[in-house]
Amino acid sequence: MIFTVAIDGPAAAGKGTISREVAARFGFAHLDTGLIYRATGRRVLAGEAPLAAAQALLPEDLRADGLRTPEVAQAASRVAAIPEVRAALVDFQRRFARRKGGAVLDGRDIGTVICPEAEVKLFVTASDAVRAERRWLEERAAGHDTPLEDVLAELRARDARDAARATAPMVAAPDALVLDTSAMTVPEAVAAAVAQIEQRLPAE
Repeated sequence: MIFTVAIDGPAAAGKGTISREVAARFGFAHLDTGLIYRATGRRVLAGEAPLAAAQALLPEDLRADGLRTPEVAQAASRVAAIPEVRAALVDFQRRFARRKGGAVLDGRDIGTVICPEAEVKLFVTASDAVRAERRWLEERAAGHDTPLEDVLAELRARDARDAARATAPMVAAPDALVLDTSAMTVPEAVAAAVAQIEQRLPAE
């Protein structure tokens, strides 16, 4: 069975958590496409040119330490705005999406650019304040002492960059279900996503 679930949305909205839970629930493979850009950004921070970093990306780069730091997140957003970098990484994502056994991909342009043919499309969002607090708590747990107002400013800057880029801007696909998790618990958000998928799964 080939069945693709595309989950898009801004940072700290909950799409990663929902994606992992959904993949586990249905036995689908999961790809956090943000890691592709974070890994590319990490290589750029180490001195490589953006396109060369994308073309040389290896599977083990997605398991490297330090991919969740604020610095790498900002570098990821910057390289993701480069059309040539995005083009270099598209084929990898599309092959993963249409693999047998089902796949869940989360990112910012999965339902619009990478997999417009996806069987299920979700756009997960939340208010700026809620997302900033979630990211702030994550960073504190990881040992980063960034002020909450700085986290909020970084999120808004990244949102603006991701939404305004000329190639593959972050936007909900016309046929995507918009899921606002601002007032949802994780189980509630996962249940909403699961319900959408169950409606579209082919009958056995």
